[in-house]
Amino acid sequence: MTSPSPYSLPRPGLRWLPVWRRNFLVWRKLALPSVLGNLADPLIYMLGLGYGLGALLPEVGGVSYVSFLAAGTVVASTMNAATFEALYSGFSRMHVQKTWDAILNTPLTLDHVLAGELVWTASKSLLSGLAILLVIAMLGLSASPLALWTIPVIFLTGIAFGALGLIICALAPSYDFFMYYFTLFITPMTLVSGVFFPADQLPPLLHAIAAWLPLSHAVQLTRPLLNGEIPANTAGHVVALAGIASVAFYIATIFTRRRLLK
Repeated sequence: MTSPSPYSLPRPGLRWLPVWRRNFLVWRKLALPSVLGNLADPLIYMLGLGYGLGALLPEVGGVSYVSFLAAGTVVASTMNAATFEALYSGFSRMHVQKTWDAILNTPLTLDHVLAGELVWTASKSLLSGLAILLVIAMLGLSASPLALWTIPVIFLTGIAFGALGLIICALAPSYDFFMYYFTLFITPMTLVSGVFFPADQLPPLLHAIAAWLPLSHAVQLTRPLLNGEIPANTAGHVVALAGIASVAFYIATIFTRRRLLK
């Protein structure tokens, strides 16, 4: 079979499901420590900063600081889970374990592999986000039925960051390369996207730039929903996240084809 042009549009159909299922069956063996690992770090930040620092602060955005921080923690945890899965686990399957090469010896194509990896990345990040949501509900930080609408927002956020992560995975020569992505993109974005403090406190130029970042869109959707409000410009934020996911996945497909289908 002739390899597709690196620049042709992905055509995964539904044949990515076996790839997703394979990853799920492997993960299931270590599901409990995986979930606890994804849950511990964001909970420490949320409870430590929320109740510790929050005791020294007045209300932020009309709510207590721990409630304000809870919404940011949900999407930041989702972002980190999707990013780690797409980078470290994806790179292991692609380059170290050669799992992708083995799958490509079946009737499945690279488009199926990448789509399966993307949906699996979003699925795993969804579990991380849901775990934080459950803790938020147990602490009484959100009791609005609108909070349930954060579930599709979490999944869409996972898709967006999973697709971005697959780009870096396709370009990386080794695991060390990922530190550039975290240092130059993920960490600065977390600080300016309204996770820890209102983004409108930033200088105007930086605030304008931050408003275009995917994490900002996720925060601006999630925080009002957890507070029982309908987000402003809901359609715009959803379209932005979906657009980022689509463009990033296409770019990831190009780079991965050029790497593996030479």
